[in-house]
Amino acid sequence: MNAPAIAQPLTLSATGPLTGTVTVPGDKSISHRALMLGALAVGETVITGLLEGEDVLATAAAMRAMGADIERRETSWHVHGVGVGGLLQPRVALDMGNSGTSTRLLMGLVASHPITATFIGDASLSGRPMGRVIDPLSLMGASFTASPGGRLPLTMRGLCPAVPLRYTLPVASAQVKSAVLLAGLNTPGETSVVEPIATRDHSERMLAGFGATLRIETAPEGRVITLIGEPELRPQVITVPGDPSSAAFPLVAALIVPGSSVTIANVGMNPTRAGLIGVLQAMGADISLGQQRLVGGEPVADLHVRHSPLTGIEVPPDIAPSMIDEFPILFVAAAFAQGRTVMRGLEELRVKESDRIAVMAEGLRACGVTVEELPDGLIVTGNGGEAVAGGATVAAKLDHRIAMSFAVLGLNARAPVTVDDARPIATSFPGFVAMMKSLGAH
Repeated sequence: MNAPAIAQPLTLSATGPLTGTVTVPGDKSISHRALMLGALAVGETVITGLLEGEDVLATAAAMRAMGADIERRETSWHVHGVGVGGLLQPRVALDMGNSGTSTRLLMGLVASHPITATFIGDASLSGRPMGRVIDPLSLMGASFTASPGGRLPLTMRGLCPAVPLRYTLPVASAQVKSAVLLAGLNTPGETSVVEPIATRDHSERMLAGFGATLRIETAPEGRVITLIGEPELRPQVITVPGDPSSAAFPLVAALIVPGSSVTIANVGMNPTRAGLIGVLQAMGADISLGQQRLVGGEPVADLHVRHSPLTGIEVPPDIAPSMIDEFPILFVAAAFAQGRTVMRGLEELRVKESDRIAVMAEGLRACGVTVEELPDGLIVTGNGGEAVAGGATVAAKLDHRIAMSFAVLGLNARAPVTVDDARPIATSFPGFVAMMKSLGAH
């Protein structure tokens, strides 16, 4: 029997300004997609800057289990693909760990192949509903045997040829959009997704980069993405930019610790992902963009951030899809603003790795921050830049972004803030603590 895993508490503090230049891990969304599409191209795809967190490694393991040859060499990853339609029957269950992105996107890939795959995951992932992906993939012909509530463990049987579909997203979700488009790769004819609210567009950019034919049109009902099925994908050389969701943590840390001045180099600035920058600037944050450039079709910049007095604002709900993963750390920034920050339209946060609205509200209250929990968001009343009371041990609920958010909060607290278990941080940002120490945290 395996010994139970031992929690690793984490407490960060700052005795002076944070200073220096850092890089953050490669973008998680792009890393997942680069491995998947590389595994469906014919030939060798070379990827540098890949995020080597547990979530992306779960994707790599799953693609290997379905026939792709994936190996890490000194500074790059090399993927020899099997071609569209060439995925093989996996001999073992696909262990997704904590990665909802891996699970939902791979379900899309499998849906149009004549194979049966069982998806398993950790306790957190097994609590997350998959119904929003099961619904459209069922319409394309895949069949599912899921745990109660459409949860993992889950076995799916793909259908080949699958049925092309025009699907309107009931909620804004890049993962559901991507799952349908990936299923459309091995489906004859045209597969279309209609999104009433635009979501992150990494899948469209990368599908086009690998040689798939897409049409993107604006219709009265929203943005329509149409994929022509059965393309021959061409291998690529991909440089993955720094993940804006990971950059959010040193960025907010610099804003809330007096005297700080930090540069975060090589950050992806895709407009469907960069909502946090605009929101923080609207609150008064001193953030400037340097060395703006395009890398592999994705905009990239260096972020220069200085400690700034922040003012509470009402965050427009329609910006939520462009920064959904950054709201936990925005809640922390709001705790140091002058006045109230109102954040609504965040229902999606209730079904992430944890219920991020409830967990953040509970932890912030424990640290002396005034919050009002809404069904679809949070109202945080800040303290005008003073240190928060702190003095709490916060339950991160096995959620990497919750753990990092409260570690950052503790950098400007009168009494230590301890995260009960920092192990989940490795899913997206294995070097987080080392990076914070390099800037001057303790």
